[in-house]
Amino acid sequence: MEKFFKLKQHGTNVRTELLAGLTTFLTMAYILFVNPSILSLAGMDKGAVFVATLLAAAIGTFVMGFVANVPFAQAPGMGLNAFFTFTVVFGFGFTWQQALAMVFICGLINILITVTKIRKMIIKAIPESLQYAISAGIGLFIAYIGLKQAHFLSFTGEAYNAVVTGEASNVYADVIPALANFTDPITVLALIGIVITIVLMLLKVNSAILIGIVSTTIIGVFMNVSQLPNFSEVSFAIPSLTPTLFQLDFVGLFADPSKLFIVFTTIFAFSLSDTFDTIGTFLGTGRKSGIFDAADEKSFEAGSSFSSKLDRALFADATATSIGALLGTSNTTTYVESAAGIGQGGKTGLTAVTVGVLFLCSVVLAPFVGIVPAAATAPALIVVGILMVESLGKINWSDLETAIPVFFTVVIMPLSYSISNGIAAGFVFYCLTKIVKGKAKQVHPIMYIVTVLFIINYIIGAL
Repeated sequence: MEKFFKLKQHGTNVRTELLAGLTTFLTMAYILFVNPSILSLAGMDKGAVFVATLLAAAIGTFVMGFVANVPFAQAPGMGLNAFFTFTVVFGFGFTWQQALAMVFICGLINILITVTKIRKMIIKAIPESLQYAISAGIGLFIAYIGLKQAHFLSFTGEAYNAVVTGEASNVYADVIPALANFTDPITVLALIGIVITIVLMLLKVNSAILIGIVSTTIIGVFMNVSQLPNFSEVSFAIPSLTPTLFQLDFVGLFADPSKLFIVFTTIFAFSLSDTFDTIGTFLGTGRKSGIFDAADEKSFEAGSSFSSKLDRALFADATATSIGALLGTSNTTTYVESAAGIGQGGKTGLTAVTVGVLFLCSVVLAPFVGIVPAAATAPALIVVGILMVESLGKINWSDLETAIPVFFTVVIMPLSYSISNGIAAGFVFYCLTKIVKGKAKQVHPIMYIVTVLFIINYIIGAL
């Protein structure tokens, strides 16, 4: 393992990488239960989607670890699965088989733009200030996910209540976020967990994040939050993958000429969100941790395909989406929760391989994966968010040309619950500020192209 993953060269060891992989897995294992729940609403078999989810995650993460030698994990993306079910199937009226065909085509497009270096050109075109903003925005996004999982935030107001009861007419008015009253056992457990984790971090205890997750889970057993399975009813039977395997309907997708426009625009929306979620994750966590160091970035800028870890990581991410579609799940993408394992010290592909193995093991350990509650992983996400917003200190806030696009990138990302939305806002205001200041020529042409594509995508969504 030392020779293959070059552990000493990266300043790490087997123990650190294994613990980092376990930490990442624990923070993203929720997808094994959330993804089937969301996709089953579209008519897909829940058991088959469960198997497809863990296989897509394992295969995609193995490619990331063995090919790119980076500690990023992959799995069907949150947000993209909701878009699959509620927009493509419920909203546009496509079958889930046709939606899977769209996801597969999206993966092929991502492979194409990766191999042809279009993704590389996009990354090189993003100014350094926005790269730092993306990193900080992801940090806030991760922390916000943690705060929600911990039930630290509550929402009140007539509009919010209407949304909850399904009677919403205007969801933009009178929605008031507030701090929870801490009577919820989940909230109390998460608070205990965040205190434990922060104390361990301040004392510079090794594996602080992982120890925090495990100890919080154990405490949760006594608080009836961590639910132990009923061992007398535990079944280790593996659900069949057949109901979703290779069930892509290309013929039906293109059968109706009147729907071709919406087919292509939906595929474009899938690809755009997937691409920028991935780019944002790589830029944010990779630059912050030094995984993509100066030498790698130099090789990335000057070399051919696969000349750098970032090249290979982008290719690994691109292939995962099509593989996932063949198995029977929505877009598989690089997980922002990988930052938890990176924060634990993971620096090489051994971290990713560990995550992949744990996903495979979850086939037989499915009844036990759910023991770790969200209240135990939430503190890890909050702490990682704290670490990542450090990049805000590298921003020249006194310069409005820099501050305006950075602000919108950082703020829109968590508040819209989307990395790509934050990037889009940053791109739009970056181009706007440069044009207004008479510095339009300083903007890379790709920034203009991508910004226009973002705008078109939102116009189409509005229509």
